[in-house]
Amino acid sequence: MLLRHYLEQGVSKSALARKLGISRDTIYRWIRSGELERDLDAEPVRYKRRPPAPHKLDPYKPMILARLAAYPKLSAIRLFEEVRAAGYPGGYTRLKDYVREVRPRPLPEPVVRFETPPAQQAQVDFAQVRLPWGVRYGLLVVLGYSRLLWVRFYARQDMRTLFLGLEAAFRFFGGVPREILFDQMRAVVTRDLRLEGGRLVENAEFLRFAAHWGFAPRACRPYRARTKGKVERPIRYLRERFLYGRDFAGDGDLNAQLERWLETVANRRTHGTTGEQPLERFLRDEKDLLLPLAERSYRSLVLLPEKEPQERPLRRTASAMPRIAVERRPLAVYAAVAGGAR
Repeated sequence: MLLRHYLEQGVSKSALARKLGISRDTIYRWIRSGELERDLDAEPVRYKRRPPAPHKLDPYKPMILARLAAYPKLSAIRLFEEVRAAGYPGGYTRLKDYVREVRPRPLPEPVVRFETPPAQQAQVDFAQVRLPWGVRYGLLVVLGYSRLLWVRFYARQDMRTLFLGLEAAFRFFGGVPREILFDQMRAVVTRDLRLEGGRLVENAEFLRFAAHWGFAPRACRPYRARTKGKVERPIRYLRERFLYGRDFAGDGDLNAQLERWLETVANRRTHGTTGEQPLERFLRDEKDLLLPLAERSYRSLVLLPEKEPQERPLRRTASAMPRIAVERRPLAVYAAVAGGAR
């Protein structure tokens, strides 16, 4: 632009060459190529990449990379001690940022989800939540094929709750899956239902319950992420999508809202693994393959029926007690009546 300005003012090319410190051939070449006629404002601005500024850590970066290649989990504070011993004069923050940037990241282990045929398996677990009126336990039952979810909250986490919940889930599904997969649940399984080698042992009552409904109890083996993840993920889903940010007036309102949420949201969403709605997949492929429901509910031989709370008897007050008149006599009168007997 400056060269074009001077040429328009009538300055000779030789004078311009001397003034700008360039040769006359350069000026003639720009004129012949039309460079002086270009509209520079119409072109995008080009910036050169700024060369990296040298840092005190640069001489020690090969040492850090070599140590991380040999020991990927070596801490930044340990590396800081080593490079300081080697003469590094800088601070810890710069080194920590560099270590975070170059630390080798292990490749995630591929997880193949353990899939089961329709009506083959359901998974069961408890979720403990703390509500304003106390701790409640959500019993979750998930069908392994369709991912259809049933949940209900109870005041206790015991054998009776498990029986009642499973029977309610079976009625909700309209049938019984062939297997029920249990993990080491915090209270019920670890205390009442002990699982060994994939079989349920030392709990004849639950085996009678399973035989009554026709399913086989199974343990979670061998790897939780592949076998038990179908019910563990819904526990987090329940906490984040249903419980978070909601208000409940009590147990009745809690389970009423939960029932509506299962019907309108949870079982009608597009599942991330199957790519289908759980309810749609269940009705199409799984419902007709479930085992038939038992004719009646299970009658336990061990668990006593839960007693309804009884009203406490009214305490009598002092004013309501009848008053009895007692004649008082000195002890000499009784001694005379007894004839002086001792």
